[in-house]
Amino acid sequence: MTRLLQTLGLVAGGLVALSASQAVAAEATTADTVVELFTSQGCSSCPPADRLAGELIARKNIVVLSLPVDYWDYLGWKDTFAQHQFSERQRSYSLTRGDGQVYTPQMVVNGLQHAVGSEPDSIEAAITSTNSALSGRRVPLTLVTGGDGVTIDIGAAPAGSTGLKANVMLADFKSSADVSIKHGENGGRQVTYFHIVRDLHSVGAWTGQPMSIHVSSAEMTKGGSDGCAVLLQQGNSGAILAAAQVESW
Repeated sequence: MTRLLQTLGLVAGGLVALSASQAVAAEATTADTVVELFTSQGCSSCPPADRLAGELIARKNIVVLSLPVDYWDYLGWKDTFAQHQFSERQRSYSLTRGDGQVYTPQMVVNGLQHAVGSEPDSIEAAITSTNSALSGRRVPLTLVTGGDGVTIDIGAAPAGSTGLKANVMLADFKSSADVSIKHGENGGRQVTYFHIVRDLHSVGAWTGQPMSIHVSSAEMTKGGSDGCAVLLQQGNSGAILAAAQVESW
């Protein structure tokens, strides 16, 4: 059964730091859909959603990010990737939507809608619906990584749009990891996780005008990651207007 946690009214405060590493320069692939999976190693309902995340990654037009939460750690197993900031981000989404729905496994699509993370049909419906809702609000964005850091170029707001502002969010992720879970609801199982976010941070504010942001490798820490994504998001938990990712540094 999907685990449900009613929102406690906590708003996502600070989000954790970004990272990168030295590598050969590479240009990211852009995406028109962002799927965030809120998952936990301590939740027996989550492994099917974790597998689905791996399947979605194969689609080139989707950025998939797994954000492990910490609120099920008390059940007997402390999630080895969980960060409290991800729990706060999930709660902030529920407050922005106004529905109070916080549970695992939960997928949030384009920052706008949520669905049970193990239900492919529900996820597809949310992708179709949110992409339609964002029609006319999309913003050009490119991401290039190199030995000296990352460069993010963002275009102007689309013609006819007004008042579009957004945060530039940079996430680094570990492409995949196998975890042998010793205790709790998944005790004795080995589960594979995909695109596990290690750091997520706002690196700038976009006000509708073209801009370029460079974040040097000296300013960043890696945290075991080997890929990164950038999201152009209204507020900390609103619509995602653009996204791009690099699968490996």
